[in-house]
Amino acid sequence: MVNSCEDTALCRRDPDPAIEKMSDEIAKILGENLTAIYLYGSYTLGDFRFGWSDLDILVLTKAAVSEEQAGRLVGLRQELQLNEPDCPFYRCFEGGMLSLCAFIGGLPDRVVYWGTSGQRITDGYGFDAFCRKELIENGRLLRGEEIRSRLSAPSRKELAENVRLHYESIRKYSHLSGESIYSFGWILDIARCVYTLRTGGVISKTAAGEWALKNRIFDGDGALKTALEVRKAPQKFFESAELRKEAAELDPTVQCYADVLEKELNYFYEKRTEG
Repeated sequence: MVNSCEDTALCRRDPDPAIEKMSDEIAKILGENLTAIYLYGSYTLGDFRFGWSDLDILVLTKAAVSEEQAGRLVGLRQELQLNEPDCPFYRCFEGGMLSLCAFIGGLPDRVVYWGTSGQRITDGYGFDAFCRKELIENGRLLRGEEIRSRLSAPSRKELAENVRLHYESIRKYSHLSGESIYSFGWILDIARCVYTLRTGGVISKTAAGEWALKNRIFDGDGALKTALEVRKAPQKFFESAELRKEAAELDPTVQCYADVLEKELNYFYEKRTEG
């Protein structure tokens, strides 16, 4: 994730040229080994916010990524950033690159991983039910052949299990966010999880927050309204000492919102047991 937002004009720039350049460079490196390059996540859901969002990318290959290809791919974000220092978007890309066979089968493979904290070559790639549903329903094919018909859509139970894991992370880690923008992100994540439990669908974080407000999902909506404001204009967060202070003190409120998610999870599993 980007740690700063230089100004409003920068935040409104179009990432499409960077997306095109990145997919071109990946395709050149992989050559005939390329199967498909997809973009998914907040950008394809119409909710990309520079200063907060990532550009989620998935690269699938015919055979395992070779050692030479992996060596060139692992640092590609930094290489393109150095070549085009005025483009702020290359550092936003996150995702995995692996063979189609390993991706579908959940098998060990040579994987190039780009994440928030860095990049590495590893032997596995986790792609949860939320990501799979986003990819199938809203992914954008950038290069190669369409393979989504070969993927199975996640069940309501799989989505609920992902919600449960996310709920556990909220309970365990939200107090560590400090003044980070992610303090507000926890609230939108909770709204999104509740939406998924109730509907079986996956929508953007902004849309989920607006849905939660409209349907009065939480007893107090002040923090949710602030989270939506920060999501829509993250540069305000970086410019406002008051918002950063509020973020640092937000964890008790996040835990109250998590209480609602806990009840929704319990209700979901109770209904399944009764059924």
